[in-house]
Amino acid sequence: MLDPLAQIVTLLQPAAPFSKRASGAGRWHVRRTEVGRPFYCAILEGECRLAADGHDEIVLREGDFVLIPSAHNFTISSRRPTSAEDIVTTPIVLPDGDHRLGSPEESPDVRLLVGYCSFRSPDAALLSSLLPQLVHIRGINRLATLMQLVSDESRAQRPARDVVLERLLEVLLIETLRSSEQADTSPGLLRGLADKRLAIAIRRMHEHPERNWTVTQLASEATLSRSTFYERFGRAVGIAPMEYLLAWRMALAKDLLTKGKAKVAEVAERVGYSSASTFSVAFTRHIGLPPARYARNTSFDGVSQIEAGGSAEPGSIA
Repeated sequence: MLDPLAQIVTLLQPAAPFSKRASGAGRWHVRRTEVGRPFYCAILEGECRLAADGHDEIVLREGDFVLIPSAHNFTISSRRPTSAEDIVTTPIVLPDGDHRLGSPEESPDVRLLVGYCSFRSPDAALLSSLLPQLVHIRGINRLATLMQLVSDESRAQRPARDVVLERLLEVLLIETLRSSEQADTSPGLLRGLADKRLAIAIRRMHEHPERNWTVTQLASEATLSRSTFYERFGRAVGIAPMEYLLAWRMALAKDLLTKGKAKVAEVAERVGYSSASTFSVAFTRHIGLPPARYARNTSFDGVSQIEAGGSAEPGSIA
């Protein structure tokens, strides 16, 4: 049986090219504005607060890990209440390499590792839209072990430190995404897979994207009534079943076209379209380019496209 999350992670081609250690003392407040660049934060010691648009404020504690796959507007601040005067414009770099937020004289209230990931796939925007907007992990031993390794490596000056740290962060990212049943997630694929009934239907779509699925057939796979399945799927995944199926078909089609291993007619058949012309119309409407032109134009670096789309406000800690 195919693993939908593994398929999406494989297509995303995740990497963790940037991270830095930070510490906070006193009152401080940073706001980050990003479009499409995944952000992560690991709390190594102490506590701080995270407020992301569309979500309740979270108090982050030692051992917590937060991933925002498609970051928009969010704020990280000290546990103490803050005001406009506490906004950090430029973190202070301490002798030990930490980026200090707030007072450089006081003992730190929190130590954290922050950074951004890259999804090297040229289809990253579409694929990441299937993931939750925010994942908050707490109390999972495997993640705690990984975070301890990341913390130790980030403090040491061993040979190949940056290479090892990047690999550890990649594993941490994947482990976070697959910890869905124990995570506090917003609607998306992780929450859908955590629902055993919905997970069956999602796996069927991934196993056989070429089938002419209907909502009724998918509801039957999940052993739910059509109306219950439709409502439950939308609440958990955040989009309707047919919308999810279309997104997955287009992601597969873009991957096949980018690799150049199949002709348009073959791609159409493999993702569930009766003819190349029908597929071309749907692909053009969804992607904005005809399949053949898309295949010719996708010899670019997905990472640079993602990084070009993001911008950070003053005071960004990553």
